[in-house]
Amino acid sequence: MLTRKQHELLTFIQIRLEESGISPSFEEMKEALDLKSKSGVHRLISALEERGFIRRLPNRARALEVLRQPDSSVTKPGSTAPVRAAANANANTTLTPLRTAPKAAPAPANDVIELPLHGKIAAGMPIEAFETTATLPVPAALLGAGEHYALEVSGDSMVEAGIFDGDYALVRKTDVARDGEIVVALVRGEEATLKYLHREKGMIRLDPANAAYDPQFYRPDEVAVQGKLAGLLRRYH
Repeated sequence: MLTRKQHELLTFIQIRLEESGISPSFEEMKEALDLKSKSGVHRLISALEERGFIRRLPNRARALEVLRQPDSSVTKPGSTAPVRAAANANANTTLTPLRTAPKAAPAPANDVIELPLHGKIAAGMPIEAFETTATLPVPAALLGAGEHYALEVSGDSMVEAGIFDGDYALVRKTDVARDGEIVVALVRGEEATLKYLHREKGMIRLDPANAAYDPQFYRPDEVAVQGKLAGLLRRYH
């Protein structure tokens, strides 16, 4: 049996898919269910996913697929599941429970991913990497498998690798990397930097791609890999 909020969310997603072929954004789901934060939406999505009611389509933004409908729910048959105003709806709109045999929803037409934008990362001397609530829209074609995030590049030490100040580094989350790969390295748990990773004589060497900068050497326990560079996004103003 689903909780009321889980059932309301599942209903809302299904109706939006039937109407447009695109699942609602987390902000739209938060507003529709009258939740205080997107973290509540994340918890509901995870619960529905774990129970096999929905699945997330990889490498797509707002890409959810309804796999099955609940055999029973907290909403009585024939009643409605009230959901607060969403896109193209007013505050008095109500959503009916999922039908037994809804029409097939068109394939989600998503080609842009909203990546978390976790502040700036140094491409010079390490600077503090800070997290924000901002996101960056990224074409899905630029990314491969896995979970990704974005960082704004600050500095010029990677220019010879084609990475310039103001670029956005698209990073695949991982804690392992091979020698010679460009990684996001968290130094001493406080500072993040974008560099080539090498292991040398029991030390970690972080190499710039600019002859004006020297390599940086650290003990292995001082460096944690936070991800590998997967792509770059550049904006022209």
